[in-house]
Amino acid sequence: MKTFKFFLLLLIAFSTLSSKGQTVKRIFADAEKQTSFMLDQVPLAKAEWLKDTKNAKKPNVVSPRSLSPEGKLNLVASKDWTSGFFPGVLWLLYDFTGNKKWETQAREFTANIENEKMNAGTHDMGFKIYNSFGQGYRITNDPSYKEVIIQGAKTLSKRFNPIVGCIRSWDHSRDKWGFPVIIDNMLNLELLFAVTRMTGDSSFYKIAVSHANTTLKNHFRSDFSSYHVVDYDTITGKVEKKNTHQGFSHESSWARGQAWGLYGYTMCYRETKDPKYLLQAENIASFLLNHPNLPKDLVPYWDFDAPNIPNEPRDASAGAVICSALFELSTFSKNGIDYRKKANQILANLTNDYRSAIGANKGFLLLHSTGTKPTNIEVDVPIIYADYYYLEALIRSQKLRK
Repeated sequence: MKTFKFFLLLLIAFSTLSSKGQTVKRIFADAEKQTSFMLDQVPLAKAEWLKDTKNAKKPNVVSPRSLSPEGKLNLVASKDWTSGFFPGVLWLLYDFTGNKKWETQAREFTANIENEKMNAGTHDMGFKIYNSFGQGYRITNDPSYKEVIIQGAKTLSKRFNPIVGCIRSWDHSRDKWGFPVIIDNMLNLELLFAVTRMTGDSSFYKIAVSHANTTLKNHFRSDFSSYHVVDYDTITGKVEKKNTHQGFSHESSWARGQAWGLYGYTMCYRETKDPKYLLQAENIASFLLNHPNLPKDLVPYWDFDAPNIPNEPRDASAGAVICSALFELSTFSKNGIDYRKKANQILANLTNDYRSAIGANKGFLLLHSTGTKPTNIEVDVPIIYADYYYLEALIRSQKLRK
């Protein structure tokens, strides 16, 4: 039986991407060309941004985020929650290829966001610091990066409320929420787990576990779909509201939110080996993979309950996050063979049908992501975090093959 499973895994690993002559090495070669093109576009976009007098008093822009409706490259300041993803893309390119060019570029773009280690006004420290400095430290062991990562975790920990048991997410929209916690915040816990290992200080671990447990208790419906935002009373710790801010409705299943949940609890199981996190990840995967509105190519619509399916925008970023999470989950779960098969299908479909042509779309790798459909922001455009999780999924698939 073990021999049969071994050969089945080999078959799954090699069959899907090779159906159109693709290999991970070839895909990364294309990604290098496309990212080199993006590097040429960044100074042009920055020069155009500086020409606009209304930007004179705004923080300098440092990282690519997406394309405007007119096809212009949108750059963001370091405080933007997406600022760490492009440095992360560069580190992943260096990790896979060993080409020193990518290390040089990764260090430059990573340095641009170091000041975020002190930014206590955001919960997105993991997205910004760990996906940039964290990747860099993993690959290079640069001690200066370790210092930034530890400081970032200390800063993030200031947003933890022990009565609620969670890290506060947004500071904006105080007229709507008193202490909002969003499902996305699960991914910032990886920073805290990493710093626990670096320092031996268990306080970071305890905050991460408390946040994960409270989110598990309050964010999920009986079918294991997730709300986007849960609002808490800071005096009693009780839930005040359950909303879905970026989805179709409060009771709908916003696709990227479901992806964050899957990725987050898979990561939490890796870090703690607590079986309830593995079970939660498996239950979320079941919800996603068996949903009647999941398209045949397994790349979801922006919301599983969007009213005009199949005439709704897709979210390739959600597909990439799900794909990467499933590859990791496959290494822990008794359902691993099925998860790896599904991940390979998503990866093949993203590669074959969602990639940009080289030299197009200002250098982004994937097309057809959706940021916030209800407010018509970044709808059916390339977005940098889709590229990051796509490359991570490719690397994970390659490691599993080996």
